[in-house]
Amino acid sequence: MSNLNFSIEVIVLPVTDVDRALRFYADQVGFVVDVDYSPKDSFRVVQLTPPGSGCSIQIGKGITDAAPGSLSSLYLIVSDLESTRAVLLARGVPVSAIRHKTPVGNWDGSFAPGLDGVRADYASFADFTDPDGNRWLLQERGYRAV
Repeated sequence: MSNLNFSIEVIVLPVTDVDRALRFYADQVGFVVDVDYSPKDSFRVVQLTPPGSGCSIQIGKGITDAAPGSLSSLYLIVSDLESTRAVLLARGVPVSAIRHKTPVGNWDGSFAPGLDGVRADYASFADFTDPDGNRWLLQERGYRAV
């Protein structure tokens, strides 16, 4: 049996208005537009990539049967959650308050307000939704105090 290698490279997000979603992801969240292709009125694909990511998203027309806003818990991993949240808020993205896992050593699904006290990897979160309701989680990993 051979070894298998898998790579998630694209996630299709269901949206109602492609141009509105494009403005949100490119102008407000800061994703890079890779492709905007529409060979006919009934089909359009827009691919955007978060800076530093190996995985892109696609929005468009005629590319998915999923209900707009039906995706939840898409993770964006960031090295400084506090700074990332501040930038997104300044760009008009409605980001939730920061919360962290509790109890720290034996997480049971509960959260407490604010950043994890030691900024442990994967312990602090905030979230936002796009204009259709697709929900993103910001999760901190790799923070190192100076």
